[in-house]
Amino acid sequence: MTTDSDVAAPATTHEATQAWRELLDTLRDLDRSFMEGDKAVTDDRHVADGYRMLATTLGVALDVYLFADPSRPLWLEVNSPWRPDRRWGGDNTDAIYYMCPVDPKRRYRISGNRGDSVYFSVTAYNEPSPGAWSDRILAILRDDDLDFDADGNFSFELGPTPDAAVLMTRDYQADPRVGKPVTWNIEALDEPEPFRHGEAETAAALRASATWLKTMFAILPLAVGVKAAEEHGLGHSTAMVANDFAEPYQVPDANFGWSARDACYSYGSFDLAEDEALVVTHRPPTCRFWNLVVWNQFMAVPGVYDARSSVNGSTAVPNADGSVTVVVSRVTTTHPNSLTTLGYPRGNLAFRWFLADEVPALPEAQLVKLSDAPTAVS
Repeated sequence: MTTDSDVAAPATTHEATQAWRELLDTLRDLDRSFMEGDKAVTDDRHVADGYRMLATTLGVALDVYLFADPSRPLWLEVNSPWRPDRRWGGDNTDAIYYMCPVDPKRRYRISGNRGDSVYFSVTAYNEPSPGAWSDRILAILRDDDLDFDADGNFSFELGPTPDAAVLMTRDYQADPRVGKPVTWNIEALDEPEPFRHGEAETAAALRASATWLKTMFAILPLAVGVKAAEEHGLGHSTAMVANDFAEPYQVPDANFGWSARDACYSYGSFDLAEDEALVVTHRPPTCRFWNLVVWNQFMAVPGVYDARSSVNGSTAVPNADGSVTVVVSRVTTTHPNSLTTLGYPRGNLAFRWFLADEVPALPEAQLVKLSDAPTAVS
């Protein structure tokens, strides 16, 4: 008996049709990255998160490639604490990110108001090929490079910027639930291109979107590793040990993805039983902003407003010696810097420090019984 899936799609001479089918083929197969092989996720929430991240990444890709016009620029929301469909690529609930595809030969005027931002910036990135992620930071302007009027308004020009393909804004808030976000405006200072989005342009955009998706899911899901007490093989392919952090580092100009040039990062993971907690202590360097964020294995915060999944330099309660201790567990505890994984047994953790006067020391992590976790600062 012949089924619909056995019937080959009719031949087409339309490039856009072929590109659309290629994108559908990409989407059909990408779940293998988290459902099969060594990177397969192990619980039902991460299975669901994988499919949600497929949808999120597709949405961002279509915004950036299919619908954007660098000669008629618009800021596109790509990370937001308010939108679960825009928790992507290194998400956190303390910040709002926008992207805008640009023409490297054009001049742009960017303006807005600083709001209640603790730190904000605009970074220009290259694009090695259509849909490929950046591997070079070309320019960065941050709030302390700008002049503001008495009301906090700013305006500056950017470009031409050779090799620039996209701008990304960062707006970090002490608490975005109550803080006023940065307002962003952008206009091209040169005449726009004649309006056209015909078949060739559409096909190119769909293929770039497929490349964008493949690049994301070549990275995801992130490794969690194994608990230190468990037996595991050694070798170059061994995942990092769970419940620990990698050495902090400063982002260089040559960089894969969309990291911030003036940030330091340290990534870790957690593997927690219901009766366990991870006690994380670090000494923040002098910096403009820092935070620690709970991620699922898709670099997204599975958080909601009635639970706390991040802590930052404005909200953290320090210890008497200036260090900060955070208690990470499946539930919310009474510690003032308690973070919950919302019941997730496994996932990832991300530290960021912006404009730090030095690369931070490695955060300390200790796996303890939940009943033994601290309940107050020391």
